[in-house]
Amino acid sequence: MFDVFKNAWKVEDIREKLLYTLLIIVIFRLGAAIPVPFLDTTALSAMFAANSGNLLGYLNMLTGGALSMATVFALSISPYITSSIVIQLLTVAIPALEKMAKEGPEGKKKINMITRWSTVALALIQSYAYYVTLKGYNAVASFDNGWENALVIVTILFVFTAGSMLVMWLGERIDEKGIGNGISMILFAGIVSGGPRLISTLWAYLTSGEVKYYFFVPALVIIFVLLIAFIVLMNQAERRIPVQYAKRVVGRKQYGGQSSHIPVKVTMAGVLPIIFAGAILAIPSTIEAFVNVKAGSFWEGFFNMFEQTHWLYSVLYFVLIVAFSYFYIAIQYNPVEMANNLQKNNGAIPGIRPGKPTADFISRIIGKITFIGAMFLGIIALLPTIIGAVSGIQGVTIGGTTVIIVVSVALETARSLESQMMMRHYKGFLE
Repeated sequence: MFDVFKNAWKVEDIREKLLYTLLIIVIFRLGAAIPVPFLDTTALSAMFAANSGNLLGYLNMLTGGALSMATVFALSISPYITSSIVIQLLTVAIPALEKMAKEGPEGKKKINMITRWSTVALALIQSYAYYVTLKGYNAVASFDNGWENALVIVTILFVFTAGSMLVMWLGERIDEKGIGNGISMILFAGIVSGGPRLISTLWAYLTSGEVKYYFFVPALVIIFVLLIAFIVLMNQAERRIPVQYAKRVVGRKQYGGQSSHIPVKVTMAGVLPIIFAGAILAIPSTIEAFVNVKAGSFWEGFFNMFEQTHWLYSVLYFVLIVAFSYFYIAIQYNPVEMANNLQKNNGAIPGIRPGKPTADFISRIIGKITFIGAMFLGIIALLPTIIGAVSGIQGVTIGGTTVIIVVSVALETARSLESQMMMRHYKGFLE
């Protein structure tokens, strides 16, 4: 991978794209350090210390700590990701959107516009929810005059929403003029920026004087390295369904007759099942932050069951990841349509009759691969909880969504550079 980046740097136009992408990331990190006015950062620190296990803590991890500091880019790319996922799911459920998606570039433009306006609405909703939470922790400045307080609310909501839209625009600029997927690069930058905090946390445990951490901290680093290697292996793994195309004679020319395959990746769903499952299980803890729960009441016990350290949370998390993996694959891959396309193109799977037998065979293969991928995602997602319970090391986000996103983006960027150099017939790479 490092050789790919080194060789890409030697190509002038690719080097310009890399520098442009780096510039966008620097702008993103600068915006993540500019505080929003009328907010008390001291109260913010106390709030996030008390709510590290709910949706706020999850979003803070994705934003690289910008949410806990209430900066201009506090919401980061989260509203756009949520909007994109919702619109993608609705495209399957609503015939009008499905028809629009099949209209080519014009239809794609319309769907992108709907996604942007949905992002604005979600950003406003998230901004207001965040404001209410901040108000509950006395982190918002208060004035005697009503119009001044109204101005404070409008300013906070406008800055958070505008910051989220600006991050979306920065991601689109990377898509247009940079390298890799813009949204993925923004997420990558936010997660990687938390690296220094991770190192300082591990160092604090190592120098705490407790003998057990002399074993657990190095073991954690080794697990982290092995985890990256395992994720890379699973990202590259695929099941290839062989396909044989029949020969056709059109005039004096002969077409077809070649052998090919249908690649079925083990990680077809990516990190979306983890994101869905985490967002749903974070709802009870987020509601708890808005209400006053009495000590010893039924609701206190109910909300405690959804803390990340509770066994029920881990069980539900694993089950939801598996369920969403199957759900996402079911709406993305249609074995009947794949079988029909093969038959139209005079293709067939060796040993399998065309039509329904082919569709059933493809469905069985996808089902088996989905099961393996779901188990992989479930184990990776639960790894931080297991490590925290065994070692006693808390506040270290290792594994789960973060590592999968970082590794996936790095591999995707390397593949993008390889394809661009191959298109330019770069001699140093081809040799």
